[in-house]
Amino acid sequence: MTRLAQTEGLTDIQREILSTVRDFVDKEILPVATELEHRDEYPAQIVEGLKELGVFGLMIPEEYGGLGESLLTYALTVEEIARGWMSVSGIINTHFIVAYMLKQHGTQEQKDYFLPKMAAGEIRGAFSMSEPALGSDVSAISSKGVRDGDDYVLNGQKMWLTNGGSSTLVAVLCRTDEGHPEGTAPHKSMTTFLVEKEAGFGEVRPGLTIPGKIDKMGYKGVDTTELIMDGLRIPADRVLGGQTGRGFYHMMDGVEVGRVNVAARGCGVAQRAFELGVSYAQQRHTFGKPIAQHQAIQFKLAEMATKVEAAHAMMVNAARKKDSGQRNDLEAGMAKYLASEYCKEVVEDAFRIHGGYGFSKEYEIERLYREAPMLLIGEGTAEIQKMIIGRRLLEEYRIQA
Repeated sequence: MTRLAQTEGLTDIQREILSTVRDFVDKEILPVATELEHRDEYPAQIVEGLKELGVFGLMIPEEYGGLGESLLTYALTVEEIARGWMSVSGIINTHFIVAYMLKQHGTQEQKDYFLPKMAAGEIRGAFSMSEPALGSDVSAISSKGVRDGDDYVLNGQKMWLTNGGSSTLVAVLCRTDEGHPEGTAPHKSMTTFLVEKEAGFGEVRPGLTIPGKIDKMGYKGVDTTELIMDGLRIPADRVLGGQTGRGFYHMMDGVEVGRVNVAARGCGVAQRAFELGVSYAQQRHTFGKPIAQHQAIQFKLAEMATKVEAAHAMMVNAARKKDSGQRNDLEAGMAKYLASEYCKEVVEDAFRIHGGYGFSKEYEIERLYREAPMLLIGEGTAEIQKMIIGRRLLEEYRIQA
């Protein structure tokens, strides 16, 4: 273990899990990540290995075949995996958010049916809010679900669906006006539907099409797709929680937890960038000595390490607050904002330390340089985080008249 980003107060079980995952990352992910990323190849063998380790069921309760671990354990696991390759942590994170939403809000039948299969990695989850015509304004979604007998008929187009091709269960947010009078606030007329499908691309069930992978600058390997619903029929018992109009709250609860995990991803990528920078600085010589002995480089390393440490501390605090049953949207927003910004800065400093070699695809830092920007926009942009943080601070520090 390195000196940076240590977490005090972990149990023996937590330490054992993290040690096992770090060993897996060092042996199974880091040696192949850059090659797979350059080919934009789905890491099937890595995913199978993580299934065997039980990572897909890490936070699913033991009664459903999971490990029943805390959000903190999960976040620290994500941090380790992102240190190896951020795309792999994305494959797990979307699955985890759907499992969390089911655990927190699903009917008993939904939990009994989905959670054991999700814990084993047999069912793989994805969730879908965004649409082509909107970004951060979730309340403006136009996809609709209309009741028709014992079913709902879903129509609309979704965007930026992580695991869109490889998943077999998608939690899809749609507008449902049933039972909601004219003038109802937009966020109170939304419903989360549990959509089962075949893995793959094209028409994956009648009325549901996954067109293909979106070609991205970074965050490769994991498939990011659109999702098109055209007369998609979903049984009423696949409304999450069995009640319409609660979808916005379901999704926001999932995203709040997801933000802790995006912070963890930022911490993992930043740690790896620091490792690469501090290692290269000791090997590369200029003016007769390793560049690590030049004050300019030492200053960079000092700033990078401080940012790694600060981001990790905020991420751990946000996870522990949620685990204690307290509201953590302020802490999760702060952690996600700081970790993603610091990740970008630490990666850029490591890139600068590498000089011209950082621009070469032969060096791992080139991959990290393209991956870090995704964290600035995923699970809510930095600007959205600052809005959330500002509003919550005004709630906490409201002047009493």
